[in-house]
Amino acid sequence: MTNIASSEAQLARRLGLFDTTMIVMGGIIGSGIFINPYVVAQQVPSTILILAAWAFGGLIALAGAFIYAELSSQTSASGGQYVYLRDAFHPALAFVYGWALLLVTQSGGMAAVAVTFAKYVCSLGRMEANDNVAALLATIVLIVLTIINCLGVRAGSTTEYLLMILKLIAIAPPVDFGLTTTGAPTPAVATPPVVASVGSTLLRQGYGGQASSSPGIWNSLMAFGAALIPVQFAYGGWQTSCFVAGEVREPRKNLPRGLLLGVLGVIVVYLSVNFVCVRALGPQGLGQTTTPASTVMRLALGENGARMIAIGIAVSTVGFLSQSMLTAPRVYFAMAEDGLFFSSLTKLNRARVPAFAIALQGAFAIVITLSGRYEQILNYVISVDVIFFALTASTVFVFRHRAKRNPSLLKASPMPVQCQSGSDLAPRIPGHPFTTLFFIIACGCVAFSTLYRYPHNSLIGLGIMLTGLPAYFFWRSRQSRLVKS
Repeated sequence: MTNIASSEAQLARRLGLFDTTMIVMGGIIGSGIFINPYVVAQQVPSTILILAAWAFGGLIALAGAFIYAELSSQTSASGGQYVYLRDAFHPALAFVYGWALLLVTQSGGMAAVAVTFAKYVCSLGRMEANDNVAALLATIVLIVLTIINCLGVRAGSTTEYLLMILKLIAIAPPVDFGLTTTGAPTPAVATPPVVASVGSTLLRQGYGGQASSSPGIWNSLMAFGAALIPVQFAYGGWQTSCFVAGEVREPRKNLPRGLLLGVLGVIVVYLSVNFVCVRALGPQGLGQTTTPASTVMRLALGENGARMIAIGIAVSTVGFLSQSMLTAPRVYFAMAEDGLFFSSLTKLNRARVPAFAIALQGAFAIVITLSGRYEQILNYVISVDVIFFALTASTVFVFRHRAKRNPSLLKASPMPVQCQSGSDLAPRIPGHPFTTLFFIIACGCVAFSTLYRYPHNSLIGLGIMLTGLPAYFFWRSRQSRLVKS
């Protein structure tokens, strides 16, 4: 097995607090905030409940950020959730997580977002956005971002925070116009074909559908729970910043701060966008248009406004792809460091980045893009994702218990828990264990909801995840043979 400490020392630590914060925000803000508000409004057509759903989703994300802030402060190794699961439970569980990330979660999500970008580009260029053209453009952007991130972590992070700034610039006009628009609920405006196709994708994934009109507390709770699914989908991604801990300067200080600042910033942005959409369109009008941001801009500036926001959405999708290409390959790098994946993935290029791991991530995303199966794969991953969120959060209890029983042993381990007073004290989760349990229970509820409502797709996702077990035993036996020889 390669020495982890020595390899981690070779990674270039060039990311500061600002870079980390931008990576966190870039991993969260994609195309979802421009589209998902109408899905939430369909489930809970009430101004208070719409804003409550986005606020509650923000609280879940913030609770998760506090958890990951404590975990990230305890190690400087790249790999994020993989490292936490490996050191708290067993390498097999960590491998299954990385396996699902490569085969489904990350690659499928990147493929879907890349195609969304391609369709918006086709729309802006007045080209026919058929599947073949969209797949070709999506492949090109994935190749370009793969090359940029292979040039070095500084090139990737610079691209990321420039795109993040452009995202915020794109979000600012509808927020500004929404605050200055004094309108009653506005009837739905004609939906551009490209965004209608994105909206139909959300519906096929089970995010859409009108809320039940039947009265009763149970139906209200079910409707609110259904609204949280697209909300959590839009808030997802903050955890990926932990993947690049090995390339962050002073990671035990900058990574926790970046996590908290990034998530808080996104909560402010998301609540602002939804507030102005409801204010400008009304809850009923918001539920009737699949293009809420475009509708607000069209009310303000006509078709020019709609085109402006389309450009913003295209930029936002590229920013998400850039962040994914920067962060996720560090998981495969960590797996290879443990001898559980191709040894070439541990090799660093002249820019001191794991270029082979980056290329592998890009290749899988491209294969899924060209296969046209990304929408189906996205149906599989929701329950898998939240299961690993809950498992990762539970590692806090494991590490704290170990620290209490044998702190000196833990300080010498790859995952030490700092218990001393003073500057070495790791960030603590406010309200633990209640906030940690809140996050775990919330993840469990989302997993149960998706399994209950969409059992076929959820079971397929779990099946793909479990194929990681025989793959783990194969790599483990291969590693044992190499050690004996």
